[in-house]
Amino acid sequence: MTPSPTPEPATQRVGGLELPVELLRPAWGDPYLDLDDYDAESDVMALNLGPQHPSTHGVLRVKLFMDGEVCVRAVPYLGYLHRGVEKLCEKLSYANVTPIVDKNDYVSPMMNELAINMTFEKLMGCEPPPRAQVIRTIVAELQRVASHLLWVGTFCLDIGGAIGGGASAFMHTFRERELILEIFEELTGCRFHYNHHTVGGQRHDIPAGWDTLVKQTLDHIERRTFEYEDMLTENPVFKARTIGVGVVDPKLAMACGVSGPVLRASGGDHDLRRDAPYAAYDRVDVDVQVRTEGDIYARYLLRLAELRESIRIVRCLIDDIPEGPICALKAVKLPGAVKPKPGFAYTAIESPRGELGTFVVAGPGKRGKGGPNPYRCKIRPPSYHVLSLLPYIAPGENLSDIIAILGSLDPIMGEADR
Repeated sequence: MTPSPTPEPATQRVGGLELPVELLRPAWGDPYLDLDDYDAESDVMALNLGPQHPSTHGVLRVKLFMDGEVCVRAVPYLGYLHRGVEKLCEKLSYANVTPIVDKNDYVSPMMNELAINMTFEKLMGCEPPPRAQVIRTIVAELQRVASHLLWVGTFCLDIGGAIGGGASAFMHTFRERELILEIFEELTGCRFHYNHHTVGGQRHDIPAGWDTLVKQTLDHIERRTFEYEDMLTENPVFKARTIGVGVVDPKLAMACGVSGPVLRASGGDHDLRRDAPYAAYDRVDVDVQVRTEGDIYARYLLRLAELRESIRIVRCLIDDIPEGPICALKAVKLPGAVKPKPGFAYTAIESPRGELGTFVVAGPGKRGKGGPNPYRCKIRPPSYHVLSLLPYIAPGENLSDIIAILGSLDPIMGEADR
């Protein structure tokens, strides 16, 4: 008797998860197998989206295989913005690393600073004072507001500036984002790359009247968020371009290491501010926003809800900033003053794009003491992981929808390439 063929397994184990096989297969072949030899009679055409394209930030290339207007395979290529940030961090003193990582997620510099300095503090066994912890939490949530404002505006341009209020929304959100930059300028003297956090706390204390400025600004921004809803939420063109498009399965998102708004918009109830509190998040209840639809529209609604939740968190903390020092180390500004003992540490925070983690190895120095700079540094960027979804969610979509999908993932190429 001829043995019956072994049935193909319905699931496959990936990263500790049993995933349905169909989730791991794009519509056409291996998602990362880039073949250039096609049958001459095939209707499939290879098309490069980027890197010289505004919607790919000018530094991301996605090779699309198109059957007419429909994508049958998408292969992302990264590395066009690689600057060797992790290696640069290994050549600088611990106190001088902060300005370098500022440029990774360049729309959320405060988050980059916080993540890596928390890792240095873990190596040092250093706990920032309560005043510094509260200030860190406030500026982190203000940065989240600014980041989500920028996303709403630029995403509307991605789906068409002349439809759905796209150009108007872009101007409105940048108008409000400017107010956040003014708050940071009052605090640090800079509008973009701040160099505000340091090992053990902060470089700058809040100036007189800063808390009043923050509250007035947030009141103004919260009122303006209803304008965005009037322009977009029930706009029939906006809904037609976003509902049911680019749906992300939560199990696939977890297998790809996706976190943040993209995961939560697909039903993944995970937020480090609540699940692993850091800074002063243990002082406030974080209402984690979760949706289950998993499409572009859900990601828009979730980020808008997160923006308002960040405003609420800042309001809870701004009137209760403890008195006291802002840094636990007195000589932190001196080169070589920070020398943790040899070892390694990992910390992670919830950035506007998801889990931003930093792994640092402290090497030995002279006379058995710690060295003045990190021996190894590895940054876990959430933008890198969301881009790994493209081969799975782009097939079957139209070309114009792929640009909308890419924008809805909110990747920042500075941190993806590093």
